[in-house]
Amino acid sequence: MKLRFLGGAREVGRSAILVNDALLLDFGMLTASPPQFPVETPTPEAVVVSHGHLDHVGTVPALLSGDARPPIHWTPPTYELTMTLARDTLKLHGGTFHCPFTETDLRRVTQVSETHGYRETFEAAGHEVTFYNAGHIPGSAHVLVDDGETRLLYTGDFHIDDRSGTGGNVASNRGENPAEPVSGQRLVAGSSARPEADVVLCESTYSDVEHEDRAVVEKRFAESVETTLWEGGTVVVPAFAIGRTQELMLVCAAHDIPCYVDGMGKEVTEMLRQHPDFVRDSEAFRRAVSHARFVTGRDGQRKRIVDQTAAIITTSGMLSGGPAMTYIPEIRGNPTNKITMTGYQVEGTPGRDLLETGRAEIDGRVMPVSAQVEQYDFSAHADRDGVLEFLESYRESPVLVNHGDRCEAFAEELRGEGFDSTAPELGETVTV
Repeated sequence: MKLRFLGGAREVGRSAILVNDALLLDFGMLTASPPQFPVETPTPEAVVVSHGHLDHVGTVPALLSGDARPPIHWTPPTYELTMTLARDTLKLHGGTFHCPFTETDLRRVTQVSETHGYRETFEAAGHEVTFYNAGHIPGSAHVLVDDGETRLLYTGDFHIDDRSGTGGNVASNRGENPAEPVSGQRLVAGSSARPEADVVLCESTYSDVEHEDRAVVEKRFAESVETTLWEGGTVVVPAFAIGRTQELMLVCAAHDIPCYVDGMGKEVTEMLRQHPDFVRDSEAFRRAVSHARFVTGRDGQRKRIVDQTAAIITTSGMLSGGPAMTYIPEIRGNPTNKITMTGYQVEGTPGRDLLETGRAEIDGRVMPVSAQVEQYDFSAHADRDGVLEFLESYRESPVLVNHGDRCEAFAEELRGEGFDSTAPELGETVTV
């Protein structure tokens, strides 16, 4: 089996791996300024997508800009999330070099889309392919690719439940008390599938990080928000639209925290309601949707909301746009108010600046923030221990490390643990 690394090698973003010059795994973008795309746009016979985040799907419609019409295989949520993200990219950057595809390309995606559930083997470009739940976001998948000689397991992005947590299914652990501590994400069950594979291509985003126990993070977050609301303040909760917004809705519902939801997360939430099989506890998700109040943005609604004692879950997660640009200026001057960052803040983003300096550029103006600023690790990626636990099932298989800022270092650490591990370079072709 031959693998060409067109993106995502020794970096986070623009994931793209071409298998045997025929089957393309993911085709994302790196959201920098300007955005970066895979180093080459191939003409594959088929495309398989692991999950619906921009760094894995952001450039997929560009594959249809020429005469080729390769089928695109994904789970139903991944297809719909891709379309949502692509429409947003067109709205923000259509017709510029920041957007590599057109509205016509996007319409073509719907014509070639083929959706599959977990553990349903299908044929793509002469390969047998099977999806397994990766526990990252709804619809995310490990991708097992079999060319008849070699079985490649492409992990995509994945998350596993806390080893120190309560274990098993979160819904069943909680019993009658929805606020009972959780062992992993409330939104999706952690990855548990370990299919046989001859080689593993593994993400390493948090290969040098140990996540705090999720139950502890959630408890501290809930207590902090409740304290601010009790004191009469407002809490703005910047959150990524896909996965993080819905996770925080579930947390707020479980702890009976009044919350509003704004931004693209509203559309994503509505879509996920149509796919209950891809969330961990569909009844808990239904309750969370009923518990939240969704912002329409009409008639000055946002201006009125900031005067209420409630949590406002809103995009963007790094304060680089979205309704957060309305809320932050309104609440920033009152030290009783609070901003709770819930995801990783990339260097150079307003969210990162706010955490480090207490100031952030909002809509072109650098604003000092007197409101309290906190950060919580609600990551949907496996940490170092999680990745090592996952790879323990593949000690006899070569491991290729990608999707990380320190792929080489982690590959070397794996070799020290007895693994046959390497970190391919961007543009490199590897035969396994």
